[in-house]
Amino acid sequence: MTKPAPRRRPSLQDVAEVAGVSHQTVSRVVNGSPSVAPATRDRVLEAIHELGYRRNSAARALATRRSGTIGVVVAGLGYFGPSSTVVGLEAAARAEGYSLVLVSVSETSPEASNRATQDAIEHLIGESVEALVMIAPDDAGLDLGPGAQVPLPLVVLDSDPARAGLSVGVDHAQGARLATQHLIDLGHRHIAHIGGPANWYQAECRLEGWRSALASAGLTPGPVLTGDWTASSGYRHGVGLAADRDVSAVFVANDQMAIGVLRAMAEAGRRVPEDVSVVGFDDLPEAEYLFPPLTTVHQNFVALGRAALRELLGAINGEPGDGAVLVPPKLVVRGSTARRARA
Repeated sequence: MTKPAPRRRPSLQDVAEVAGVSHQTVSRVVNGSPSVAPATRDRVLEAIHELGYRRNSAARALATRRSGTIGVVVAGLGYFGPSSTVVGLEAAARAEGYSLVLVSVSETSPEASNRATQDAIEHLIGESVEALVMIAPDDAGLDLGPGAQVPLPLVVLDSDPARAGLSVGVDHAQGARLATQHLIDLGHRHIAHIGGPANWYQAECRLEGWRSALASAGLTPGPVLTGDWTASSGYRHGVGLAADRDVSAVFVANDQMAIGVLRAMAEAGRRVPEDVSVVGFDDLPEAEYLFPPLTTVHQNFVALGRAALRELLGAINGEPGDGAVLVPPKLVVRGSTARRARA
């Protein structure tokens, strides 16, 4: 039996004929040009949908000398923040007609990370990416090394802005201030903090925000403990805090550690929020289903990705960037915080 000839892939010219417009008009619509009348754009998009047209990326790259891809080098991919940052960036890139090429770098010694980062960048340049994004939450995660030059537009995403001329990140210090001020407003005066690892940029910013809010209120900082982002480290520190009857509230630098604190308090017979209020950071999908539901700081990873794409596309087109862009977080108040009980 003779196999039927494979169906020809719809072309730009096919779309133009169905929409009743020129080949150039279809090209402008596909490439997002604003110089197309709305009614014409709708007609072209309808024809694209009807024919099932898909842009040929290889042909586009040859014609425009642009690959339509962005390279991403990321450390700490197993953690919620970096992984969610990649998801937000990918969604924003896809909406702009770009795709990502991702290289994950393991967190080892600074020297090994330097080499791995440089190798990753060389690999991505070989893939003809148009720009680079670095997601490096900890100091040892990614470093270009002294005097290193990157021949492409580079944006550092949710990492130390000192790493590059263009950076986009969540305002972690502001999020910590919101969380701590919420506890202060509820009457708490002895507020402890469980932070993340000292070499993480986010942990440093959240510690700074906690201290800043307490200083503005004229309060002495409570105990400061250092965790490792895991629920087990939150639990270990929570056991000690549960025994400290002066502590009436805890700001925890991420939700996973806060989960450990909730268990430690329950085992010690200290009720949340009646005896101790607990605030996390991240707004994990599970946060609202904990018992009690966790008050936490929400990070808008979609807005983070869009802001990063805006800076990248501007750099690709030779436009000056905004330098360091901060995306505001939002406090989500749930059942794990309440007014301080009177002694």
